[in-house]
Amino acid sequence: MSRLRSRIGGYANAGGDKVARLVAEHADLVRRIAHHLAARLPPSVQIEDLIQSGMVGLIEAARQFQAGQGASFATYAGIRIRGAMIDELRRSDWTPRSVHRNSRRIAEAIQQVEAREGRAATEREIAETLGVSLDDYRGMLQDTASCQILELDELFGEDAEADRLLPGNSETPLEQIESEQFADTLARALGELPERERLVLALYYDEELNLREIGAILDVTESRVSQIRTQALHRLRARLRDWVQRDSV
Repeated sequence: MSRLRSRIGGYANAGGDKVARLVAEHADLVRRIAHHLAARLPPSVQIEDLIQSGMVGLIEAARQFQAGQGASFATYAGIRIRGAMIDELRRSDWTPRSVHRNSRRIAEAIQQVEAREGRAATEREIAETLGVSLDDYRGMLQDTASCQILELDELFGEDAEADRLLPGNSETPLEQIESEQFADTLARALGELPERERLVLALYYDEELNLREIGAILDVTESRVSQIRTQALHRLRARLRDWVQRDSV
């Protein structure tokens, strides 16, 4: 992480009083985002590493932000900070390739079952398509839970959205149409999730409850909530596969 420390020092020296003031005022934002993100990642990911990479994102945001463009600095910086943390996680490559491979297999199995049956695939059907037992399938869900946050960011492009808040980076008419089409497709995919999966995502992402709190509401274990959430994300990935493949071209 010495590389990150040197980058932080260089940015701070070159940014002037405005950068220093914004960084000082929003340092707590970095810590809040780091702790929120760390709660969704394996214990091997160090909170200090997230904070350092997030500080780079904060300094870059402070240098590039221009007031009066329709977004507050906190909103713009939050996206940059989280994007910097995600980028550092990708570079560190903490998720084994086998986990990413199983994540893709699960999404493909869900797509196969739903294309054949014309309805939401059940856990047992997904497990049978994968050729594993139900317990093994749930274990695969548990293993792939941590990598979903990166895979969905690659799909949704959350860190890239910050650039659209800067002048001269607005979407072209075609890009705007595609964004609206994707939003409609995503909304439809979310609405068609099984009720329990839809509820878990709403409690987790909208209400920002942790897995233990959601488990208490649903009267299930924390690990079971993690499995339900991960299966919902795999299901979304399967249903949005055309968009995933388009972005990867």
